[in-house]
Amino acid sequence: MTFLQQLRQAEQQNNSLLCVGLDPEPAKFPSAFKNDPRKIFDFCAAVVDATADLVIAFKPQIAYFAAHRAEDQLEQLMAHLRRVAPHVPIILDAKRGDIGSTAQQYAKEAFERYGADAVTLSPFMGFDSVQPYLKYPDKGAFLLCRTSNPGGDDFQNQRLQTVVGAPRLYEHIAQLAQGPWNLNGQLGLVVGATYPAEIERVRALAPNVPLLIPGVGAQGGDALATVKAGYRAGQTNAAGVLEGWAPVIVNSSRAVLYASPNDDFAAAARQEALRTRGVLNHARAS
Repeated sequence: MTFLQQLRQAEQQNNSLLCVGLDPEPAKFPSAFKNDPRKIFDFCAAVVDATADLVIAFKPQIAYFAAHRAEDQLEQLMAHLRRVAPHVPIILDAKRGDIGSTAQQYAKEAFERYGADAVTLSPFMGFDSVQPYLKYPDKGAFLLCRTSNPGGDDFQNQRLQTVVGAPRLYEHIAQLAQGPWNLNGQLGLVVGATYPAEIERVRALAPNVPLLIPGVGAQGGDALATVKAGYRAGQTNAAGVLEGWAPVIVNSSRAVLYASPNDDFAAAARQEALRTRGVLNHARAS
């Protein structure tokens, strides 16, 4: 299946728009694992096992593994995800952005070494920094567009020309992802939950692409406003084909991972994932 087909299947099977981000910080682990980088796989696998039936995607953040020399544990985790949740797509959060042969190597790392279904990318070096990832036709790529951090204003919210009505940089990226860059329908956009009005603007400019939306949970994004701004359920036509579906993948990392500092962390992660999934589904239905 293509990444979009996987996404649709997971949304339906798990009745979910929630993505659980896997950002392991040993200093925040419960007492049995605390401050032990060798336990990164054990911690993440326990959270995955507890939430695999509640999510539309999992999103491991590669820096949290690499910082602790735990790339081998990331490979182990990816294999575990394939075993326990084969219907759930995996988005490798790497935010790569380079050109030529280097981009080819990063694409090989994401899709061949780690077996990810999609990857996050920085588009700011242009299309030739994105194109190598599109040579994997069943994979997805999410371009940073309007990120949730305050510093995103430094570039993303600036107008491309100093004339009234000129598009802002994030608007231009959305148009490229919807149009000329999206060669095989593989592209999505990263838009922060802390900017619901701009999620709505991105959705207007890119009506069909999936939106990966971080910032719900510990960052304080409004789940209700996020879903209303970005999600489009679509309709099934007379031929039985779904048209107009525009998915959102709403990520929560710390709120789920560290829902409890105690040995009940996996059960607490499940309860927080259930709660967040319920909020998102309520927003989708309202």
